[in-house]
Amino acid sequence: PDDLGTAGVVEEVMVGNGEMIFIRNCPDKKTISIILRGGTEQVVDNLARAMHDALMVVGVVLEDGRVVAGGGSPEIELALRLREYAASLKGREQLAVNKFAEAIEVIPVTLAETSGLDHIDKLVELKSRHEAGEKYAGLNVFANEIQDMKAAGVVEPLKVKLQAIDSASEAASMILRIDDVIAATKEQTGPKQAPGLKDYEV
Repeated sequence: PDDLGTAGVVEEVMVGNGEMIFIRNCPDKKTISIILRGGTEQVVDNLARAMHDALMVVGVVLEDGRVVAGGGSPEIELALRLREYAASLKGREQLAVNKFAEAIEVIPVTLAETSGLDHIDKLVELKSRHEAGEKYAGLNVFANEIQDMKAAGVVEPLKVKLQAIDSASEAASMILRIDDVIAATKEQTGPKQAPGLKDYEV
């Protein structure tokens, strides 16, 4: 009985070249189906991938509940704080922290490049505005300008940001732990000599 339910309409509908059963107006629905259609299989695959990513983001937000401003603003602010911290260090530690800050800035740079904007100009503007205290300043790709991402309602799940930074840190640490590299020799090409035979001079 727990698996039974009611529906307002159950109908068979032609969708493309096939028939599908549509169950509508369910008062206590717990699952839904999403139909994606496109001109080619590649278009449908891209739609399915985009839909999956969107649903995963919504799931993370509902599960964790914490968000941060988007548009590359967290990365720029973090890079700024890291450089301030690097100034208190000496030697190689300072260089490592500065390089880590530089690596984090790849996110807003990539965002600007994929949006068709001048990434150098936008990066300089983002840095100057964050240095002026605008910690929510980010790149709004829809308006093609730097805006307050919090006020604009552009946010991202905090969990995704933390996971990305953790993964990058672990990968860098793993590389730094490598003591030596053994290069494999290339296999010699050419006809191989039959076993047991030797070269003789005539």
